[in-house]
Amino acid sequence: MLSVLIPANNEEAQITACLQAVMVSELLTGVERPEIIVMANGCTDSTVAIAHDLVDRADANGWDLRVLDIPDGGKLNALNQGDNAASFGSRVYLDADVTVTPLLIGQLAAVLDQAAPIYASGTLVISDCTTWISRAYRRIYVQVPFITHGVPGCGLFAVNAAGRKRWGAFPDIISDDTFVRLQFAGNERVAVAARYKWPIVEGFANLVKVRRRQDKGVAEIAKLYPELLENDDKPRFGLNRALKMACCDPIGFSVYTAVALATRLNRNTDDWSRGR
Repeated sequence: MLSVLIPANNEEAQITACLQAVMVSELLTGVERPEIIVMANGCTDSTVAIAHDLVDRADANGWDLRVLDIPDGGKLNALNQGDNAASFGSRVYLDADVTVTPLLIGQLAAVLDQAAPIYASGTLVISDCTTWISRAYRRIYVQVPFITHGVPGCGLFAVNAAGRKRWGAFPDIISDDTFVRLQFAGNERVAVAARYKWPIVEGFANLVKVRRRQDKGVAEIAKLYPELLENDDKPRFGLNRALKMACCDPIGFSVYTAVALATRLNRNTDDWSRGR
């Protein structure tokens, strides 16, 4: 079957919805019980207690739920500890602020059930935003080549046992999702039809922080693992496409452009947290 690995750092506001969505997934009957591993790393809130309280509910729904209380923070260390604890070769790596639809985990399990290396994710739906500036940014972001082309895997990606052998331990880098995605050529990546919701942050300053983090993560991989860039198959953001976006949604395009410019103007700052 598969292991669902959820790194969580102070996610008390999101972890219940994330876990409950996984627990009600529709899976094939007659297969080995799947597992969920929550890697609570450096938590100073109630994340660990909340996850522990859901163990019995997970069991009733046919899942084994384990919670690793890792004293030190850091997502990459949490991912490695989750990998070490996992019982199955097929792995779903799921951010704690993501919610899956009931069919997604089952569809991923079916796609991963093969000998050839496979990377998979669901159909991405970016959650509704509360601030006008994030709503405007979202309208353009959902149209950029990274999102529309291929399998972006934002907040959720999965690999089978053969795919997981493409790398060893997760290195101490910014962008674990980009690192994993680029381990696979375009024809080895599969998007299943079932959807999942992934949020973007609220407010201009937080959008800049996250965009800066994304840019630094890509640049770091280009520097440390240049060979992986051969698998980067997304098309360029062409001028004609940009002009069309600007004409159709001038406010959204202005916000998106302003975030990009602010990111470049403050490129040397170390303030690149996820902004939530």
